[in-house]
Formats: sequence, structure tokens, C-alpha cells
Amino acid sequence: MTERIKKMLNGLKNKEYTKNYSWIKRENERVGDESLSKFKLMAKAFEMNCKNEQPYFHEYDSLGFNRKLNFLKYYNGDVPFWRYNGNFAPDYEGALNGGFKKYNDTIKGKMKNCTDHQRDLYEAMLEMLGSAQSLANRYKEAAKNEGRTDIYEALCIVPENPPQSYYQALVFLKFMIYIFRLNQNNHVTIGRFDQYMFPFYDADIKRGVKREKLLEQTEEFFISINYDSHFYAGVQRGDNGQSMLLGGCDKDGNDAFNDLSRLCMEASLELNIIDPKINLRVNKKTPIEILEFATLMTKQGMGFPQYCNDDIVIPGLVKLGYDLEDARDYSVAACWEFIIPAKATDWPNMKTMNFPLIVERTCKEKLLLSKTFDDFMLAFKDEMEKECAVLAEGVTADFLPDPFLSMFIKDCIEQGKDVSQHGAKYNNDGCHGAGISTAADSLCAIKTLIFDENVCTKEELLKALEANFEGYGELRNKMLSCAKMGNDDDSVDNIAIEIMKYFSDSMNNRKSARGGIFRAGTGSAMEYIISAEKVGATPDGRYAKSPYGSSFSPAFECRLDGVISCIKSFTKYDMSEIINGGPLTLEMHSSIFRNDEGIKKVATLVKYFIDRGGHQLQLNSVNREVLINAQKNPEEYKNLIVRVWGWSGYFTELAKEYQDHIIKRNEFEI
Repeated sequence: MTERIKKMLNGLKNKEYTKNYSWIKRENERVGDESLSKFKLMAKAFEMNCKNEQPYFHEYDSLGFNRKLNFLKYYNGDVPFWRYNGNFAPDYEGALNGGFKKYNDTIKGKMKNCTDHQRDLYEAMLEMLGSAQSLANRYKEAAKNEGRTDIYEALCIVPENPPQSYYQALVFLKFMIYIFRLNQNNHVTIGRFDQYMFPFYDADIKRGVKREKLLEQTEEFFISINYDSHFYAGVQRGDNGQSMLLGGCDKDGNDAFNDLSRLCMEASLELNIIDPKINLRVNKKTPIEILEFATLMTKQGMGFPQYCNDDIVIPGLVKLGYDLEDARDYSVAACWEFIIPAKATDWPNMKTMNFPLIVERTCKEKLLLSKTFDDFMLAFKDEMEKECAVLAEGVTADFLPDPFLSMFIKDCIEQGKDVSQHGAKYNNDGCHGAGISTAADSLCAIKTLIFDENVCTKEELLKALEANFEGYGELRNKMLSCAKMGNDDDSVDNIAIEIMKYFSDSMNNRKSARGGIFRAGTGSAMEYIISAEKVGATPDGRYAKSPYGSSFSPAFECRLDGVISCIKSFTKYDMSEIINGGPLTLEMHSSIFRNDEGIKKVATLVKYFIDRGGHQLQLNSVNREVLINAQKNPEEYKNLIVRVWGWSGYFTELAKEYQDHIIKRNEFEI
């Protein structure tokens, strides 16, 4: 790490850069009146955001494009409007290879023979390109006036034209991220950085630029995208969508891990900051050396990399109708949901299946009527199928008109269709799955206590749940003693398999209102707390409103035998059938990583997960005592990083309910 990067990193972690911010408060502004078309309205709002921005450079900054202003609340006439389109991976490759001039020329060419409606869209696109380029020009002049020659010279080339070096490509990319935020696009993922940036990196290497210099530039880029994170909408700070995917294969299926992939991991390891969130595509042939190096990042407590298994993900996407070439090019959205860069406006977190809620409904309505456990499971299946239909039919949201985003989603310009008109190749919707293990454990407890061992009657169980176990402590202890998912016990794991099969069979490929299909997944996002608050006591012994395990994980505070048994439990189902995303999340005690032997063991554990057919894995290096102290003395732990659900954040900045959940998660040792 160079001295300049050390100074920038220190300023970031100490938040020194905020001292020079002159936070400008702006009054609400009126964009225009009702005469503006929806596309021109967006273009006008974008123009106003660009004009209101003031070029600003941090100390030692050689990339620029830093936010100083919060968004305005705009009005169309007297009607307020706000746009949020997110969780997509734009066509960075196309932008870098063509520059804005190529888009400008292409759009003007399409306007020679188009409908009036298409012309309206194309004109809005050109206006937005002009607004973006004008802002870049103002940054160029500011850089010249401040003697920042490197930025000035870069902006004489980009974004109008393709970059001529890796550094210029980084300036262009930083501008793209910045300008999408000004367009009110949230959770804009960075995508397959090591693939679309590699040609510029490789060209610099071949012309004699030292690798150390390119590492310094990469580290500055990583630091730069952390400055403005408090502007980005999310449940908590850090939930901002700045995910980067490394490795994997190319469109022909060949291994695509390259030296830039490695360099990005080195940069992340050195900096130890929350952005970008590193995701690593792996498969059975991934060298153990790469997994060992990735484990060093986990050791540092960053909560990443998150592993995505190509052997499962690619076939799973193909089953859902994605072309093989596109499936091979998959990236991840803000957290873990699988998306296709440049070709998709999938909405991967459209709905959430609350599995324990289905257990609760089935218990109340059908338990007394069920003569056998098979009868009860059929009732559960029927209730889940009804819920899938309700979730799907309840989807009315769609991407809002967005000419700027549409330019960077392939097919939109060619077809003259905005993303809101489904101009993208893929327009699918995802459904998360919260509390799978809680549901499986509950169903297993019903089978064991009522139908197998006659420990209690159906009426007693229902009364215990209604009372939240008050006065039923002995029965609750028996519920807690029943088999739990995560201990390699087929009696409960097979029930979990049934649940996931019911869900995937009913939700996958169900037609959506946006012209695509639905995809079932195992993620929960923040629903492990929010959805759990909607559900009373459950037959596994869980108290009413208590949290679930995060995403595809054992039930919260469940007693587990060990990490190997846990992995076995969660890799028994064919995960290619439920591929919207949702990782197995394991908390590893920090003492495991104390020496090289521990690093090798964890890397071997990751490979074991991959070989068994796991689809996604995230590991968290934690120490409960440290977390408890950090909660009590936050000023002493400002830079303590933890994995929350699909993202990493600073522990002391999290809301208490999320802190408490992380503290109480199971810690594994090897």
C-alpha cells in the first residue's frame, strides 16, 4: 500500500473527508407541468440533478465524481414523484468500449426511422446524455483549475470516447456509478469488474505499466466508492448494492479468473473496508490456492467473499429459460440474487415467502382435521401453493420510465423500448424464502410429538402455541429437543427438501405481470426479522415474533453438532431448482483463523461445500465477546465489519436488532 493510499484510507476510516463537506439543503423543485411526457419528465429531473451538483475533489483524489447533495423531491405540476429502479448490472462493457459518442450516434441513427413514441424516448435519451456530458465537462474544468492534471487529461477523453488506459477506464466507471445515482438508481451493482476492465488492465501491463501502480489505482477506486455510501438508500448503511463479482467462466465456458481478479482480492484484503462487496464465482475445479487466498479475506472479518457455485447456478438459470451464454455471464444484484449484466431488468426481490407463516396457518386451519402427518403435509403444500398464487398475483410494480438506464440495457435502444416497456431481454421476478429451517423444524416437531410418539395432543400443541408457551415449559423443552435442520438428520432434512420442492415447483416459471417468470430462492434479506415479527410461536419451540436464521441457515439459536453436519444438511436438495439466490451463512469463530493450518481447513471446508453441490456460501469471522464489547463501547470499534445478510457493514452503525441477531448466531469451530 502506497503512502497516498494509506492517507486516503485513514481519512476514510476517520471520516475526515466529511469535515470539508458543505452540505447544501435544497427546497423541493417543480420539474414542469403535466404537458411533459413521462420520458421528458425523467430527462428534466435528471438535468436538474446534474446542474445542482458541484464538482468536488477529496484530498489526494484522482478520480473525482463525489456527491455533495441529497436528492430533491421533484413535482410534476402539483404531484410529487420519485423514481427507484435498482438491482441491475448496466452494460459497463459497452459503455467503456464505445463511449457516450457511440450511444449518441446510435440513437440518432435509430431516429431516422421510428414511431413518434420511440422518438420521444430517443430524444429523452439524447437530452440525458447531454446533461451527463455537461457535468463531466464541468468536472474537467474544475480539475484544470485546481491543477489536477491527471483527471483533466482523462476527462478530455472520457466519457465521450472510450478510455485509452486502465486509469481512464476507472475514471469512466466512477463517473458511471456517480451518474446512475444522480439518476436516482439505487443498488447499482459493479458486476463482473475483472472481465470488462481486464482489456484495459492487460493493455497497460503490456505497455510497461507496473502492476503496483495498477494496484494503487484499483485501491483508490475501492476507497472512492465508500465516500458517498451515506447517500445510498438501504435498510442500513452498507446496504448499498456495491457488489463486485470476480472469476467464473466466459461466455464459452472457459475459466475467466485472471490477474485482475487476483489484484482486486489483494486490494480488498489490504484496505479492509465494506465496499466493494467481493463475490467469487467458483466450481469443483477452482484451485485450492484461490480458496485459501479468499479465506484470508474472511479471516480479516470482512464478511466476504461470498461464494457462488457455477456448477449449480448456471444450470439453474438455464432451467429458468436463460440462454446458456447469458447464464455463464451471470453476476449478482445488491446481495446475492443472480442477474444477467446488460441484458436484464429482473426484479429479484419482488416478494418473500414466509415459510413459518404457512406452518402457522396450516396448524390453525388443518391440524385438527389431519388424521396422519401425510395429511398435514398435503394441507401444508396446498396452503403454500395458494400463497405462491397470492404473491404472484399481487405483483403490480414494474420498472418506472427510465431513459438513462435504458441506454445501458441492451436491446432497449434497438427496439425503441424503455425498461418500463420491457425492452430488456429478461424481465423476471424473484421470490425470497424466509425461515426455511424454522418451518422444517416445526413440521418435524409436529410429526414427532403428535403423530409418531403421541407426546401431546393436537389440542395441547395449539394451546401451547396460542399461549406463547406460557404454562407449557415442559412441552416447549420437548419441542426444542426434536431434530433440527443443520445436524445432518434426515428426519428433518427430508422435510426441508419437501418444503423447497413445493416452493420451487409452484413458484418457478409462474408467469409474471412484467412479461417474464418468477424465480424461487432461499434468501431472506431483512425478512429474517421483519417477516418473523408477523408469526406467533412455532412448534419448534421458537417464541412469538422471534427472528429466523438469516437466509438459508439453521434456525436462530438452534443447537448444532458442527459445521460439517450443517453443510451436509443444507446441500441435500438440488439447489439448481431454487436459484433466485440465498446463501448458507456460517459464523466461524475468529480463533479458527489464527494460523496457516486454520486457513487451509476453512478453504477445504469451502471446497467441501462446492463439491456437495451448495449454490452460495458466505462466512463470517466473529468473536461474540468482541461484538458484545462493541455494542457497549461503540466508539472503540468504529471500523468493526460484520456480514449482515447479503452485505457487510460496520457493526456499530447497525440498528440494535441486527446487532443482537449477529451476536446470538451460532459460532462454529473446526
